[in-house]
Amino acid sequence: MSSVSLDESVIVRRDGRVGRIVLNRPEVLNALTHPMVRRFADTLDAWERDERVRLVLLTGTGERGLCSGGDIRAVYQDATQGDPAATREFWRDEYRLNARIASYPKPYVAVMDGVVMGGGIGVSAHGSVRIVTERTIAAMPETAIGLVPDAGGTYLLSRPPGELGTHLALTGDSVGAGDALLCGLADHFVPSAALDALVAELAEQELDQVLARHVVPAPPAELAGHQEWIDECYAAETVEDVLDRLVNSSHPAAAKAAVEIRAKCPTTVKVTFAALRRAREFSGLEAVLDQEYRVSCRALATPDLVEGIRAQVIDKDRSPRWNPSTLQAVSDESVSRFFVPLGDEELGLATTACHEHV
Repeated sequence: MSSVSLDESVIVRRDGRVGRIVLNRPEVLNALTHPMVRRFADTLDAWERDERVRLVLLTGTGERGLCSGGDIRAVYQDATQGDPAATREFWRDEYRLNARIASYPKPYVAVMDGVVMGGGIGVSAHGSVRIVTERTIAAMPETAIGLVPDAGGTYLLSRPPGELGTHLALTGDSVGAGDALLCGLADHFVPSAALDALVAELAEQELDQVLARHVVPAPPAELAGHQEWIDECYAAETVEDVLDRLVNSSHPAAAKAAVEIRAKCPTTVKVTFAALRRAREFSGLEAVLDQEYRVSCRALATPDLVEGIRAQVIDKDRSPRWNPSTLQAVSDESVSRFFVPLGDEELGLATTACHEHV
């Protein structure tokens, strides 16, 4: 028996043994709002105690994708009206939700069909069972708007083989199913035509049995053929050196990557590079989310985030005027400031996690 919540932006229901969360803002590619995040978290809390719910299943409505990320129009509105507190609270609850998903005690199955970006990666790729299809388009494109990959993005992108994650983080490039599997963003490939049957069967049958029937070999990972030049170029010590290596590489795709990186926000490209290197040294997601919260709050106080959202989403002229406008003008000191602790405003997930495991 199913029951549907009155909050239409997140449909919550139980189908047999499955607790279903359906993101339901298809007109904006299911972009996440603060009320959606709260509803999501409250639902996970309730289902953890509900013995009837054996697993959680995340999907999205519409034909285009699971989730395009956080509602950055709301971020723009908060920032331009001089009251960024609402955005900081949204990120605080969103990142806590990401950590909750990663540690959830019941199977958490995310169907990453279609577009899955930014915060959409955050509510899916931290799950225990991540399914991609031939329609999957996954990306963390934050450097294009003056932000740094968040919602656990720097954690996820610090862990793929070699320097693949660095490449994806700096360029914001999207990947398909094969590369999502290669980079550890997903676990299984299921053809989109089989999704309805998979969802229906999960309500009555064991997860492993259902996956065994529907999982098939994924398309080839395109990045696998580029790993040699990616590892060589992105292993440099600075972003400027990365660009030099890309420009001097004999591989045509390397030169294309250099053009893409130069078009991104210079400050957040450098901060992203530093954040990924730092994330490699952290043992768990919680500490990385704490770092991302610091970085995101600092980015919110810069003119680049407002300008990036304006250029990409509001005016759509695709011509952001970054300040500083070049990588060379971004000092090491200005990068370091993004990582300074926030004092009483810290997210504090790593501390909480340590206490819970004592």
